[in-house]
Amino acid sequence: MQQSKSLETAICEKAAELGFAACGIARADAAPLAGGRLHEWLAEGRHGDMIWMAERAHHRESPAGLWPEVRSVISLGMSYAPAADPLALAETGERGRISVYAQGADYHDVMKKALKALGRWLAQEAGCDLKVFVDTAPVMEKPLAEAAGLGWQGKHTNLVSREHGSWLFLGAIYTTLALAPTGPSGGGCGSCDACRTACPTDAFPAPYQLDARRCISYLTIELKGPIPEEFRERIGNRIYGCDDCLAVCPWNKFAAAAAANLAFAPRAELTAPELAELLALDDAGFRHVFSGSPIKRIGRDRMMRNCLIAAGNSGEPALLPSVEALLDDPDPVVREAAEWARERLTSPRGSP
Repeated sequence: MQQSKSLETAICEKAAELGFAACGIARADAAPLAGGRLHEWLAEGRHGDMIWMAERAHHRESPAGLWPEVRSVISLGMSYAPAADPLALAETGERGRISVYAQGADYHDVMKKALKALGRWLAQEAGCDLKVFVDTAPVMEKPLAEAAGLGWQGKHTNLVSREHGSWLFLGAIYTTLALAPTGPSGGGCGSCDACRTACPTDAFPAPYQLDARRCISYLTIELKGPIPEEFRERIGNRIYGCDDCLAVCPWNKFAAAAAANLAFAPRAELTAPELAELLALDDAGFRHVFSGSPIKRIGRDRMMRNCLIAAGNSGEPALLPSVEALLDDPDPVVREAAEWARERLTSPRGSP
């Protein structure tokens, strides 16, 4: 027992050395309700165009569904707690708002490198088989992290930590080792409903439920076609993601920016980008500006669509030339968004 305990302690100590702010262990079957909730969510169509969620649901519903040999899950979190107020640019129409998580280095790359390093160390120490995952794999990171004691899923469905608030990137290591679980952390949201109240598009039909089709993060990142007009005005100047439901969580008062991994420090050009400059980017320019950023994954056309929606909401006539320059863009979604933005800027009191 002492040896097993020592190994678990060593795992979390090694994780801390590699830049993880949170570490916990759960049995592979520690989140038995997650699969059923996933299938209910999919059946209601709340995943929108994220077809990959449904295509690999059988892998995602439980760790054993993905890898039958798994016995334990090591859940890990890296802090990206911001030093500045994520909502500070809400009324700055000529600038775009980028979600805090995307203002620094691509977390996929940073997390995967650290997870692989921890995995190599563990394999050498314990002679086990293992697999490492960030969020591109069919893994239910949040229920597993809750079972491992990293926090709990809040009413906004994201993980909330006592120490790190809402600002944790999550990763997991599946292993054949039978490790002793750390157990849940306790805590909860109580009567607080701040996250749901703050959502601009009413994306939470009930506490602990998310309709991704109404979520600004989904609309600006995952959705490939035109953004539905009913949401455009409420998107405001958000051009990549949305932090509102996370930023208002009271537990964030315990989240120290000093605990954030330095790799996620915001790049100056991404903290308050000017819409006019972004709207002028061609494909090569887009790739240059967003090199090393998770934003690069959505491509230039989707970013132009988002920036045009923000321009249309800006009330800034000075952005009209930048908008009109995209009326003949090769991409039809960009052209439609440019027409919408022009109409908004030339007839701000008319129908959007």
